[in-house]
Amino acid sequence: MTLAAPAALGVPAETSEAATYRKIAWRLMPLIMVCYLFAFFDRINISFAKFQLQSDLGFSNTAYGLGASLFVVGYVIFEVPSNLILYRVGARRWIARIMISWGLATAAMVFITQEWHFYALRFLIGAMEAGFAPGILYYLTLWFPASRRGRITSMLFVASAFSGIFGAPFSGLILTSLNGVAGLAGWQWLFLAGGLPCLLLGALVMSRFDDRVSDARWLTDSEKTLVASHIAEANRGIGDHSLLGAIRSPGFLKVGLIYFLLQIGSYGLNFWGPDLIRTASGASTGTVGLLAALPYICGAISMVVIGRLSDASGNRPKFVAGLAIAAALGFFGAGLFDRQIVPLMLALCLVGTGIVASIPTFWTLPPKLVTGVGAAGGIALINTLGQFGGIVSPVMVGWVKDLTGSTTPAIWVIAGLCLTAAAISLFALPAQLRRSDRID
Repeated sequence: MTLAAPAALGVPAETSEAATYRKIAWRLMPLIMVCYLFAFFDRINISFAKFQLQSDLGFSNTAYGLGASLFVVGYVIFEVPSNLILYRVGARRWIARIMISWGLATAAMVFITQEWHFYALRFLIGAMEAGFAPGILYYLTLWFPASRRGRITSMLFVASAFSGIFGAPFSGLILTSLNGVAGLAGWQWLFLAGGLPCLLLGALVMSRFDDRVSDARWLTDSEKTLVASHIAEANRGIGDHSLLGAIRSPGFLKVGLIYFLLQIGSYGLNFWGPDLIRTASGASTGTVGLLAALPYICGAISMVVIGRLSDASGNRPKFVAGLAIAAALGFFGAGLFDRQIVPLMLALCLVGTGIVASIPTFWTLPPKLVTGVGAAGGIALINTLGQFGGIVSPVMVGWVKDLTGSTTPAIWVIAGLCLTAAAISLFALPAQLRRSDRID
């Protein structure tokens, strides 16, 4: 795809394209990344709370896996309605609502004493957070054309890697140093640390976000014209879709299937990575937290590199496939060396390099299929399909471990599913998705 020169689109020559998008990125991305960091931390803190929570409350691995998965059930049920509401009322108010409500629900985890409390609150947290990630992804399509989405989406998901890098040792520190302080267990402090800051972030979203480019008083008229023209040119030929029209688009359900398979791998790392490390090393909670950060460091590096390479190439499916293959090899290695900490860590770092970076690369695909309300609802629906992987992965691995005493068979199934995602990306997507969106 070739974007026309600014002058050809009626944009003043003095308007610098690079400076304009840099200005937008600096305005939006720092706050978006911090919000996304807390969203991802909210997902992984349950894995670090697992050891203390199970010990204090007597939950089995199956009960833990079910409770972890109920977050996704709530998320899935309310995902598409949430994004359709966002489309109608605007991202600013709706994302602020999401941040505040899920922060309160996460903080309420301090009160659980029984399994049904755990199940109910995990479901509620998922319902309150529903629509956040696809809402942000849709919001970014309103500010950045397709040719820049590899880098900008990677910036967004670097926050998830930072959540693993810093969240893992931070979680370990809270669990060990605050355990018993003010009569609260370490796992209770962990949920407070994940929930209460979201109230402030919700307030900041209200003050910093604008719903559309035309509302941005911090952009000049020529900058608004430049961005609007680029996005219009990038979306030319896609057309507006209803949600039903988006579903009927060629390749839409295949893209949803790819995301489902990738999310099985992502949740496999998020929920069971610390457990694998602890089992293989016998290390303390703090040490496990430090070691668990390493796959996310590798993922953060991979995200930045792949984001730039995929923008330069414009051929997104090949990068998704290559990253999925890397994750599959890592999962095979993790299953093979589940009792040997050094090779296990090397395998998990390969998993992080592949599966963590595959998610932002994947999200460059859906906006090439749909725009408008179809994009808002369609992105949410694809994310919903993917989130079913968050139900399958924790329950499957937990059930297999309770049954066999080993996670290896389930980890190898995850590896095979990552290879399936790679095969679909390479051989089954329509030409519209395989077409390069690189600027010539």
